[in-house]
Amino acid sequence: MKNPIILLLCISLLISCDNTNPVPDRKADPINLTAVQKQRVAQDNEFAFDLMNRTMAGTSDENVFISPLSVSIALGMARNGAIGVTKTEMETALKMEGLTDAEINEYYKLMQTTLPDLDPKTRLTIANSIWYRNSFSVKAGFLKTNTDYFNSEVAALDFNSPDAVKTINKWCSDHTNGLIPKVIETIDPANVMFLINAIYFKGTWVKQFDKKDTRESDFTNELNQRVKVNMMNITDTFAYTEDDYAQYLDMPYGNQAFSMTVILPKGTGRAADVFKTLTPEKYSQVLKGLDVQKVIVSMPRFRVKNRFQLKEPLRQMGMLKAFQPNAEFDNISILKPLYIGFVQHDTYVEVTEEGTEAAAVTTIGLKNTSVPEHPYFIVNKPFTFVIREKSSGIILFMGKVGNAEKF
Repeated sequence: MKNPIILLLCISLLISCDNTNPVPDRKADPINLTAVQKQRVAQDNEFAFDLMNRTMAGTSDENVFISPLSVSIALGMARNGAIGVTKTEMETALKMEGLTDAEINEYYKLMQTTLPDLDPKTRLTIANSIWYRNSFSVKAGFLKTNTDYFNSEVAALDFNSPDAVKTINKWCSDHTNGLIPKVIETIDPANVMFLINAIYFKGTWVKQFDKKDTRESDFTNELNQRVKVNMMNITDTFAYTEDDYAQYLDMPYGNQAFSMTVILPKGTGRAADVFKTLTPEKYSQVLKGLDVQKVIVSMPRFRVKNRFQLKEPLRQMGMLKAFQPNAEFDNISILKPLYIGFVQHDTYVEVTEEGTEAAAVTTIGLKNTSVPEHPYFIVNKPFTFVIREKSSGIILFMGKVGNAEKF
C-alpha cells in the first residue's frame, strides 16, 4: 500500500559535479536577490501553495507530489507567446502582479542559472525544450526569448512519425535520470508544439540515517488503517519548531543550500489540510522560528509517483482563455487560433536513509484548430464489424474479433 504522506518539497534541480576533488564542508552562500526578485520569489511561493491545494482537491490519490517550480517555468515559457487577456490571466494564475516582461524573464533566468551551482554535493538540473511540428511556422522572436532566458532546446519534428514520440520521451528520460521515461503516448494531429520543463534533484542528507537502525514499524494511513513500513531512525541536532497545529522538522542536504521541511500535524489534524492552514505567510513565520536542538526522529522510507492534468486547477486560478480556441498566442505564430490543449505534470520522489531523489516534467501541449485533423483508424485491438446490403440496410453478418491470428 502506498504511504499516504502528502508533502510539498520546495526543492530545485541539479548539475553533475566532479567528485574527484574533496569539497570543503561549509554552508552555501546565499543568492543575492534584488527587491523585485524577492517579490517574485514570494509570488512563486504563493503560486506553489495555491497549486498544491487545488491539485490535492482535484485528485483521489493518497499521495501527492508536485514541483511548483517546474510548472511555473513551463508556463513562463508559454507566457512569452501570449498577449491580451490570455497573457493577463496567465499572470494572474502565476501571481505575477506588478512586474515587467524583462523582470519576469530575468527572474526565471537567475533561478535556472544559479540554483544548480549552489551545492557541489547536490545534483541539480533544470532543462527546457520546445518541440514543434516541422510544417508549423513559429515566430523567431518567441524562440529567441525562450532560448535567451530559459536556455530552451528547440527542435522541429515530423509529428506524424512514431520517432517523434520516442525523441520527446527520450529527452524527458535523459533529463530526469530515467525517473520519468515517458510523458506522451501519441501526438494528436491538432498538436503543433510542446513546451517542456524537466527538473532533477538528488541530495544527500547532511545527517544520514543509519540503515541498521531502520526497522519495520506501523504506520496509520488516512483510512485509519495500520500498515507496515520501513521506519528510519536517528537522534541528532536539527532545526525544529512546533505550534498548536503541527511539528516542523528541517532536514538539510549537502552544504545546506537545500532542505526538506517535514510537517507533522498534531492530534486529529489531517495531512490533507496542512496547506490550507499553512499559508505562505505562516510558512515564512515557521521557517523563521526554527531552532537547532536535539531531536529523536522516526520517519518511513517512501516513494511517490504521480501524473496530474493541471488544466482544471489552472482554470480555477484564473487562467481561462489560454485553454480556449480563441486564445491569444499571437507571439508564437501567425497561424490562428492557437491554444493550450493540456498541461501535464509528471513527478517522482524517493526518500531513503541516504537522502532524496526527485524529478518532475511539465508538458504543455499547444494546438491549432485550423490544422486539418485527419482521423487515425489503427485497428490494433479487439474490434467488431457488420456486413449489410446497402440499399435495404439488411444485415447479413455481424462479428467481433478478439484475437486476430496470422494466416
